Amino acid sequence: MERFRDTARQNASRFAHFNTQEEDDNILSMEAESEIPSEELEEKGVEDWPGPFSTAMKIIRDRAANLNVRQGSSSSDKVQSLQIKWVPQKCKRKDWSKRLPPSLLDLSLRVLVDNADAIASLAHVPDALRHKLCHMLCDSRRMNSNFFDLLLNGSPTEIRLKDCSWLTEEQFTQCFEKCDTTNLTILQLDFCGHCFADYNLPSTLARSPNSLPALTTLSLTGAYRLSDAGLSALVSSAPALRSVNLSQCSFLTHSAIDILATSLASVLLELFIDDCQSIDAMLVLPSLKKLEHLEVLSVAGLESVTDSFIKEFLIARGDGIKELILMDCWKLTDSSLKIIAETCSNLRALDIGNISKLTDTSFGYLASGCRSLQSLKLCHNAFSDDAIAAFLEMSGEVLKELALNNVGKVGLNTALSLARRSRNLVSLDLSWCRNLTDEAMGLIVDSCLSLRVLKLFGCSQITDVFLYGHSNAKVEIIGLKLSPFLEHIKTPAQGPFQYSSV
Repeated sequence: MERFRDTARQNASRFAHFNTQEEDDNILSMEAESEIPSEELEEKGVEDWPGPFSTAMKIIRDRAANLNVRQGSSSSDKVQSLQIKWVPQKCKRKDWSKRLPPSLLDLSLRVLVDNADAIASLAHVPDALRHKLCHMLCDSRRMNSNFFDLLLNGSPTEIRLKDCSWLTEEQFTQCFEKCDTTNLTILQLDFCGHCFADYNLPSTLARSPNSLPALTTLSLTGAYRLSDAGLSALVSSAPALRSVNLSQCSFLTHSAIDILATSLASVLLELFIDDCQSIDAMLVLPSLKKLEHLEVLSVAGLESVTDSFIKEFLIARGDGIKELILMDCWKLTDSSLKIIAETCSNLRALDIGNISKLTDTSFGYLASGCRSLQSLKLCHNAFSDDAIAAFLEMSGEVLKELALNNVGKVGLNTALSLARRSRNLVSLDLSWCRNLTDEAMGLIVDSCLSLRVLKLFGCSQITDVFLYGHSNAKVEIIGLKLSPFLEHIKTPAQGPFQYSSV
């Protein structure tokens, strides 16, 4: 190990500014925090040799350093004002932050929502319109048992309710007892803990084995009274399940995942077990390894998720994983990101928000190994401006969604790299990034022509110079002024599947 470090020190001066004490401290810190055995680290080598990411980091740092030398100043504010070259439009004073007038369809839906009690039937209404109506009724807290009964009339194919907190046990039982579930393919009953329990399943959803033959997507977020036995009855009734969301089902244990793996090992594509605090990650590991075609795994908020769990699972199933949600898994370190980069070559979406132990090293791993990332969420982390910019220089072209909410060090370099490399970006969240000026924001928006949604909550430093001056007429800016922001909250898609079809 010492020989490797000496060799690195001799060569480092050619690639970057090197601080011996800082490097020793970092190595000791990583060795203490990482759960990967030291014997394996010795075999693979701890030092990360210079590569494209290191080169990009050096170029970015040299660019800022050279500018400081020429100007005789080290002030970041002065660098920003000189480096960002963006001229706001003066010929037009249109405020692009104002939304376009609602469409005729939107106006019609609002009228229906306001008069939902007068709707007599939903026969022949397409599922897409039913879903929009349900979404708006739940948001306005106007969903009731009468409309719920209309949804279940006949033989529905999709039932999507993102808020069932108003529904009682009696109403739930009465409506589902007379519902023909033969053709039901999507069932979303989120926040249904008040009405959903094991003992009412035999008369409603789990009447007999295979009573839900067409069901492929099941979402029961917040079903806090659902037990392992109740889930077993549901799974036996729905042998065709491909996507299961059990987030915040606090009564479930590792046996629930074993039930899923036993019945759906060859067919399950998506599994969400966020905030299921009774589930121990290491205990469900053998069951997760049985899921042969799993593409989406969300373990957000599980305190038992560690580097060892990530390593063992991804070595077994990393090739097929296309989306990983690890937000709030605070025990994870850079070692997990290294394993992700080495095993998940097909990864499309990654959420590593609010994981305080991650450092800039993680970006080097992602940039080298995950070349197909289209969605990246980095919220509430301490990544440096240079590291984010270097990652964007290498991988920014394929990104379609980027969330940097509350990443306090985002600044000039990130803005320049976004403008240069992220031309395909559709959604960008820069909320609470208060180092970005009007000029930086204007350069980003005018350069990223595919950008459609820009979130700027908490960016009190942004003024009308940007709002009136940018030229991207298609971008919708959210958060700077009071608006009905509930319409812009992105809820997880409950079907069709995000990456594979049935």
